[in-house]
Formats: sequence, C-alpha cells, structure tokens
Amino acid sequence: MTDVSRLVECVPNVSEGRRPEVVDEFVAAFAGADPEVLVLDRSSDPDHHRSVITLMGPGPALVEAAVAGARACARLIDLNHHRGVHPRMGALDVLPFIPFGAETRLRGGDDPELDCAGLAERAGRRIAAEAGVPVYLYGAAARHPGWAALPAVRGRGFEALRAALAAGDTGHAPDFGGPELHPTAGATAAGAREVLIAYNVELADADLALARKIASAVRERDGGLPAVRAMGVPLEHRGVVQVSMNLLDWRATPPAAAYAAVAALAEKHGARVEASEIVGLAPAGALDGVDPGDLCLGDFSSDMLLESRLLQALTTSEETR
Repeated sequence: MTDVSRLVECVPNVSEGRRPEVVDEFVAAFAGADPEVLVLDRSSDPDHHRSVITLMGPGPALVEAAVAGARACARLIDLNHHRGVHPRMGALDVLPFIPFGAETRLRGGDDPELDCAGLAERAGRRIAAEAGVPVYLYGAAARHPGWAALPAVRGRGFEALRAALAAGDTGHAPDFGGPELHPTAGATAAGAREVLIAYNVELADADLALARKIASAVRERDGGLPAVRAMGVPLEHRGVVQVSMNLLDWRATPPAAAYAAVAALAEKHGARVEASEIVGLAPAGALDGVDPGDLCLGDFSSDMLLESRLLQALTTSEETR
C-alpha cells in the first residue's frame, strides 16, 4: 500500500509540444525509470512548444525518473531548431520538486528522501554527470544569491545564456556541469518550490499589445496581483492572444481572482475573454466553491484536480500489482 504521506510531486517542463511521437518517448522515459513513479498528467501546446508532465512518487524514484527523462530529452530535442512563445533554456527546461505528502518538506529535515531541495540537488548532480546537461539550482534549492526566482536563472533564454557563457561570464556558470551549455540540450533548472498553477486566459477582439498590457497590469512585479507572473503571447494555432500566468501561491491569488482581473481589464479595452485553461493539474482547494463556467473553463472536470488524478493513479497501480 502506497504511503501517501511520503509522496513527492515533480513537474518536468520540456521544450517540445509539436511532435506527439517525441512527447510519447520522453514521457515513457520518465515513467519507466522506476515502478513507483506515477504519471498523473501530460499536457502539450504547439504555440508554447512545451509539454508539462506531472509525476508523483517517493523521492528516490523521482530522482531516477528525472535522470532518465533528462537523457531522453537531450537525445530527442535540439534547441537550435526550437522556437515557441514560452521562454526556455533547456530541452528539459525546468525540473521542480514539490512537497505533497504530510511528511515531505521544501527543505531540511532528518530524512533526505522527503527533502525536496535535497532531491533537486541529487537529480541535478546526476543529470550533469550522466546526461551531460548543466544544471542550475533555483527556488528553495538555490545556492546562488538571486537565483531563487526561475526568471533570474533563465534570463533571456538558451541563445543569450549560451553566448554569455561562451564569452566567459562566470557569473552565470551552472551549479553542476558546464562551464558551457550542452550544444543542443542547453541547461536544466532543477529546484524545489511550493505548488503553482499554470493558468492561461485567451482573449478575443484583442491584439498582442493589449495582451501584454494586461499581463503587465496583473503581474506582481509591476504592482499587480500578489504571487502572479504573467506574459502576453500570440497563439497562432488558435488565432487569438493569451495572458499566460503562473500563480505562485494560489491561496494569495486563486484562479478566480486572476480571471476576474484579466476579464475586467479586457472589457475596459473593448475585448473579452474567450476561454481559460489550467495547464497540468490544480489542487482541489484552488477551485473550491468556484463554478468552472464562470472562468470559461469549458472542458473542466474533476480529472483536472491533483488529488482526484492521484487517487485514480494509485487505484490503477494497486490493481495491477
């Protein structure tokens, strides 16, 4: 019987969202690394050119999954031929470990299997050694002053970071591996953080300038909503623009509050919300008491909730043993 109190969540973000066969291959690499790894969700987007995978399992199993997935991503993805609206610096771009079980913690404690920052360090060291991909530590695992926030680590992305390191910029040297980036797979940001919700709002009757203006108005950095990062991007495949957000603390700013702010600003400028989406899974508490229709979450179901998907995965796992 799985001890849920000791489970850790891991959400690899991979720079590939257009080739389903490639996504299948690296997801299989993550999943096949250890029998205790559960794949709860996978989501790919062609405009962002990105896939997000939600894994759950004991800490050591997730470290094995991270290393196997990093090797597959490095083999399958060449960033020199990758263009999408989402910033990226690596094939396996971001690798966060997230406390889930009651015994797990962001950092510290007596048991290294429950220490998310420690797990990120172990995975990062092995990815550099076994996949040949340099690793930066961020979030609660950060060693470098100022690298707790992911955007500070990633900077302007693969090309700019590669040029800086090639020119001898030691201030951006990775924590493991290097000193330069992998020529095709770039670098990975491995870290520890609390749960965040990737939440996007699509606008109709709006152009990219308006989407960017709204993103600036709602993000915390520019005086907007607490614990919100946001950017305005074009979605060519859908023919709309999007305000793409990370809700870093859903208790401070839940999806309903982010939606209301974007919708009000859009209406003020003669635009409207066409749809919104949650990328990956959200904790049930973030949508407690919310009518999904009020957020234009047209395809919402309980399967989009982290706890529901975990229960399904655990039930399936127990039945197949």
